Amino acid sequence: MIKNSRKELEEILIQTALRIAKRGEGALFIVGDVEYETLIDQNVPPFKAVDNPKLLESLALIDGAVIISKEGSVKAYGAMIKSTSTFRNYGTRHSAALTASKKQGNLAIIISEEDRKIRILKEGKIVMQIDALQKDIEKSVPNAIQFLESIGAGTIGTIGTGLLAPSLGITLLPGIIIFGSAYYLGRLMTQRLTR
Repeated sequence: MIKNSRKELEEILIQTALRIAKRGEGALFIVGDVEYETLIDQNVPPFKAVDNPKLLESLALIDGAVIISKEGSVKAYGAMIKSTSTFRNYGTRHSAALTASKKQGNLAIIISEEDRKIRILKEGKIVMQIDALQKDIEKSVPNAIQFLESIGAGTIGTIGTGLLAPSLGITLLPGIIIFGSAYYLGRLMTQRLTR
């Protein structure tokens, strides 16, 4: 998938996640390859997520994960991911996301109905948390995508320990906490301040 298409997919997923979170519902999006079983019949044929965000949102509300190929096609919905990792103090959706995100190149976006936060995981680590209840959060999404795109192999540092100690993450955008290594966070701050 070309980089601009990936950015467009990530933006659609986050905007969809915000709508779901604001209603107090939960969901899970997985972008990449993951082992899963479908919990329901797959009556909707594969489609590009960016072409039909309303259908994407409807499918996300079905119990289970929405699985999206790296090229942006929705492959399955109502999917159960066998968790091999446990996300302490959180439910099965978070554990499934943690497991799925450990495969290189995968992205997991969890929408939590309990706290209405969106957590984004890469390489088995939380890299970003978005508060859906922050006023005008939608305006920050393009900048959040820019940060998300710059997070690659080698730049992800600490796990999402910011859940336990938010001071380990950094907030450069209202309602968005970015987690990562001190070097990476320092670089981001320098870039943001010089623009």
